[in-house]
Amino acid sequence: MDLPVRPPLEPMLGRLARQLPRDGYVYEPKWDGLRCLAFRAGSEVDLRSRNRRPLARYFPELVEALAALAEGRLVLDGEIVLLSARGSDFAGLMKRLHPAQSRVERLRRESPVRLVAFDILARGRDDLTARPFAERRRLLTELLTDAPPALALTATTDDPDVALGWLERFQGGGIDGVMAKRRDAPYEAGRRAMVKVKRERTADCIVAGLRAFPGEPVVASLLLGLYDEGGGLQHIGVASSFAEEQRGALFHELGPLAVPLAGHPWEHGFLVEGGPMGRLPGAAGRWTPELELDWTPLAPQRVCEVAYDQLDDRRLRHPARFRRWRPDRDARSCRLDQLDLPRAQPRRLLA
Repeated sequence: MDLPVRPPLEPMLGRLARQLPRDGYVYEPKWDGLRCLAFRAGSEVDLRSRNRRPLARYFPELVEALAALAEGRLVLDGEIVLLSARGSDFAGLMKRLHPAQSRVERLRRESPVRLVAFDILARGRDDLTARPFAERRRLLTELLTDAPPALALTATTDDPDVALGWLERFQGGGIDGVMAKRRDAPYEAGRRAMVKVKRERTADCIVAGLRAFPGEPVVASLLLGLYDEGGGLQHIGVASSFAEEQRGALFHELGPLAVPLAGHPWEHGFLVEGGPMGRLPGAAGRWTPELELDWTPLAPQRVCEVAYDQLDDRRLRHPARFRRWRPDRDARSCRLDQLDLPRAQPRRLLA
């Protein structure tokens, strides 16, 4: 493509922090979607994921919106999001990545997405990556004035108290953190030059099963459950962050809790209706008795505290981090509703 900044290009990344940095920063909501670098050169539009994979064929509404802009040459950095009445629908967004063209056309009508832009890397013949972020933000705002609805501009603030409010009110409803950028910073492709602030959340979960590494008496992951409103034990995901010496100790510690599948709450399977994230590692995956028994049922008695970042429909998107045992908690008191958070509508954070 005839652009001053061309694909393939790695996006600028953030380093994880639990506290918001102050002094000299601009803050943006961290959107829960697919990172996307958008390139346009005349009639040619290319969308690339964080891993440089082409995305344009899956999101024709974004291609059309970018082609409709008055500026014919540009490079944007942003996040593809699918917003519903409940907030961000990440599982629905993943379903848009479908190989069949007929399915692509149907889903664009049923589940239209938006590109939430938060940076501009090139405009016209100008490479903007060396310019300070404050200037790039001004140019991006100008570019997206009166843009098609499929293109949106993320909110920003220089007030850390406002950014902290985003973390409290919106995290879990389409915003999974806050990005902090220095006003005078250039765009550094491929470098962790921003600060990504996420609040760590915890839950007390029942350990109802384990998976071991094949042929080794060590724990690969713990299967976590919580009771629903009807008293059923729902599989919500796994914990798998253990030191090597801890894996063997856990295997021997939990061994006495091993029980036959018959009579176990999950003897007829878990997540039999399917999960929003399919077989994404760490997410709650479907299992039914006709499948290989790749896990060991445990009596649902032990409770552990785990830390996690993101949820999809009351299930962990990624493996949780084991924190400690909770011998003071009765397993029956560990319910799904502890995962619920008040959700504010993230559309309010689109400028």
